Amino acid sequence: MQVSTSVGSGKKTESSGRPVFPVGHMLLFSLVTVLFFLWGMSNNLTDILVQQFRKSFELSQFSAQLVQTANFFGYFCMAIPAALLMRRWGYKAGMVTGLALFGTGMVLFWPAAVSGQYVPFLIALFTVGCGASVLETAANPFIAQFGDPATSEQRLNFSQSFNPPGTITGVLIGTYFIFSGVEKNGAEVAAMKAAGTYPAYLHMEIMRVVPTYLTFGAVVLVCALILSRIKFPVMQEEHEGVGENHGSFAELLRMPAIWIAVAANFCNVGAQISSWSSLIPYMKQYTAVSERSAAHYLTGVLIAMGIGRFVSTPLMRYVRPSLMLGVYGICNALLMVVTMVRPGLLGAWAVVASGFFISIMFPTIFALGLKGLGRNTKIGGSLLVMAIVGGAVFPPILGLIARQTGSLALGYVVPLVGFVGVAVFGFYQATRRSLLSGPAY
Repeated sequence: MQVSTSVGSGKKTESSGRPVFPVGHMLLFSLVTVLFFLWGMSNNLTDILVQQFRKSFELSQFSAQLVQTANFFGYFCMAIPAALLMRRWGYKAGMVTGLALFGTGMVLFWPAAVSGQYVPFLIALFTVGCGASVLETAANPFIAQFGDPATSEQRLNFSQSFNPPGTITGVLIGTYFIFSGVEKNGAEVAAMKAAGTYPAYLHMEIMRVVPTYLTFGAVVLVCALILSRIKFPVMQEEHEGVGENHGSFAELLRMPAIWIAVAANFCNVGAQISSWSSLIPYMKQYTAVSERSAAHYLTGVLIAMGIGRFVSTPLMRYVRPSLMLGVYGICNALLMVVTMVRPGLLGAWAVVASGFFISIMFPTIFALGLKGLGRNTKIGGSLLVMAIVGGAVFPPILGLIARQTGSLALGYVVPLVGFVGVAVFGFYQATRRSLLSGPAY
């Protein structure tokens, strides 16, 4: 069955009367939206792993941030292959393949833990990132196009609203099932080393990741099986039919707007991941809180993000999303200044508050970047997913600054620069749309 990108006549917005959800396809829409919850869980479990591996393998801040590098480098490597896969076999093949890779990477945590080495974990995380890359390359443009083009930002923001509950769930699972709550002081570590029991303690800490990741992997693989049994409509405007023209990278080279959106998403994801993954070490450096208490602040960031998504998405009926994006970018840049100049609880609360303004950034940048790409949408979507590699680049830079200066607070200049980049993109898009007298995107 073929349907156009204006599928159905679903729920309408008050301002435009345009449908947001595709009537007749709500089961599929709901199942794909669940995927946003799942990869949210995975991405923020890595924030817990940074601290857990730093302790278990006695790593520097820079080395610990390689957790994020391994995970998000997978996004960079697999986004274009995912687009090529979907050009040939469609969105369904992309989602099922992504879930299969995603689940396999999680299962690999078991042999990695048994080996007791850091590198096998990085390989497992890279595999998880590859699967998430394929999944996001498929799910984000699918949702953006699965309805009226005029409401793509609202529809994608709605589905992305289920990402924050996933991230919160991931952090809470990591807090209580990966963190043991046991933190040895210097004297206790010295005594255990003298008694020869310290290596066994560290290995026990490493093994704590196995039950969580095995269970999660099993759930993801079951989801892959379920989705493989569901019939997908064909996006007519996406030319998914056999023998149709699917667009090309050469055409995208003549579309500067997509490349500006890619740069903005690189800045957005890099700023987001670096600020979150460093929050627990930041609090350990400047406050007396425990690992679990610091993790609660990370949960607070994600709660703020969820609130921001649900509050901001309806406001897009009245406020241009691109303008809102610019204002939110400036707000977060100012909050990062607070984190830098007032290290401690006030700085930590500034990071928590930043979650509210991060909320709309990814889906809005993504939807704006896909505007007008037509048959090049899948390839353009893959470039926007590749930009998630910012999450692999920014955290090690922050860690390097922290290692060289001895101050994690100074390292927060890295996400500050990223949020400024997002603000510039938002204001650019708002000005561009106004000059073109086009719709209020």
